[in-house]
Amino acid sequence: MRGADAAPADRDPGLQPERTRLAWRRTTLSGTVVAVLAAKAALHGGATPVSVLAAALCCALWLAFLRIAHGRISTLAAARRPRALTPQHAVAAALCTLVLALCGAVLVL
Repeated sequence: MRGADAAPADRDPGLQPERTRLAWRRTTLSGTVVAVLAAKAALHGGATPVSVLAAALCCALWLAFLRIAHGRISTLAAARRPRALTPQHAVAAALCTLVLALCGAVLVL
């Protein structure tokens, strides 16, 4: 039996950047689906100025998130020990996600 403070011997820290890179890709794909559905919702049944504005904002937020994610994916792929995500990038990604969800809610209501 190992002690409670012993690290597991079978953990491969080299795989963590790959898993993180794949998580960024999945999140980007989810954002793509939201942006496409927002555009569809805005145009379905007659476009109002509010719905077009919300859909345009969704697309702009998706592009901003895509840029952040691409930068992080490139960093994870390029370095053996990638640097940590900066707080500014983390906050920007979280804000893009939150406002994208709010714009989607505006389109549904």
